[in-house]
Amino acid sequence: MSGIAADLPPVDNEGFLLEPSDWSETIATTIAQQFDAELSADHWAIVNFVRDYYEYHQQVPETRRVLQWMKTAEEFGKERATRKGLYKLFPHGYGQQACKIAGMRKPLKLMLDV
Repeated sequence: MSGIAADLPPVDNEGFLLEPSDWSETIATTIAQQFDAELSADHWAIVNFVRDYYEYHQQVPETRRVLQWMKTAEEFGKERATRKGLYKLFPHGYGQQACKIAGMRKPLKLMLDV
């Protein structure tokens, strides 16, 4: 893990980026490796939604916002837009895994995972 951490810009004690603007797809892939995860097109769709939402609103979307978006997104649809579907992609939790891979600071309200 020390090799992985060395490849990242400054992070907090839990591995969240201190500055979301330091994020890149390469960094996302590096963070995903910490979870032994390979990012699929579905992962990237959610990561990019989180980043776009943050860019527009200057806050991390809550889980319910992600699920609302998933219901309308072609790649997911209503059948896959569930908490269970989100946890299949990010088994460590939306706040702990998806937000970290998306380069967000640690959500102060980890109710994102509820």
